[in-house]
Amino acid sequence: MNAAIHVEHIVKSYGAFRAVDDLTFDVQRGEIFAMLGPNGSGKTTTMRMILDILKPDSGRIAVLGAPLTDATKDRIGYLPEERGLYRNVPVLEMMIYLATLKGLSSSEARKRSLAMLEQVGLADQAKKKVSELSKGMQQKVQFAVTVLHQPDLIIIDEPFSGLDPVNALMLKDLLFEFKGRGGTIVMSTHQMSQVEEMCDRLLMIHRGVQKLYGPVDEIRRQYALHAIVVEGRGNWTALPGVAKVESHENGRKGTLLHLTPEATPDSVLGAIASAPDTRIERFELAVPSLEDIFIRVVEGSAS
Repeated sequence: MNAAIHVEHIVKSYGAFRAVDDLTFDVQRGEIFAMLGPNGSGKTTTMRMILDILKPDSGRIAVLGAPLTDATKDRIGYLPEERGLYRNVPVLEMMIYLATLKGLSSSEARKRSLAMLEQVGLADQAKKKVSELSKGMQQKVQFAVTVLHQPDLIIIDEPFSGLDPVNALMLKDLLFEFKGRGGTIVMSTHQMSQVEEMCDRLLMIHRGVQKLYGPVDEIRRQYALHAIVVEGRGNWTALPGVAKVESHENGRKGTLLHLTPEATPDSVLGAIASAPDTRIERFELAVPSLEDIFIRVVEGSAS
């Protein structure tokens, strides 16, 4: 089995409440996979079943090719949203201890811990207690602990919470570096821009049920309008194939050209090329952001 994680028809209920309802999906080796959904959607329950913290009521889960065992757990790193650091222990001492729990010798754990602290810019904080660090620093220490034992798979819940833009960029680079070494990442986050930029595929669940699943770019194209976005100068309303014109702002300003049913983006581009006094600086399909799609799916499910 090539998948890093294979989930097949899992169900989890708490009394009469069904938190996860017949979920089936795969996470491929070497990809960054996003798990999305509003609060209470079943994401964390699903993650905990993958990690064998919770047992599904029914269904099957395979991790790294087989049902989870103690040996397999040592090949996984987990960064929960509720951080699990020992607050009154010096950072380096705590990292060494946690790394030895994953099978590293004390000397190797010390060596890797010092190297990771240097990499995340916290070498000068090694002797401080965790409680003396800022939230962002604690987040970086938590990530360092997650990858110290060089796992094949990491599962991270809201990894960018509490990080400023500079440290978020550093963490992003570390995640791409981990992926570049062949690692697999499952990431739960509410920051849709990070998903668009980083993730290969996604699963969105709402009320325990799968709503979206597949490559990020493909899902965005599925929700594309029959319209194009342009920037430049021209009499857009006079173009053949344009039904309506309105302003558009999705990260940057532009003009949204709604097309008539028979028009295509290529035909409108041809019309723009031949129109006098027209200058084009940007021309692209009107593909919604992942945040727009997320809102549309959740609101549609509520109706």
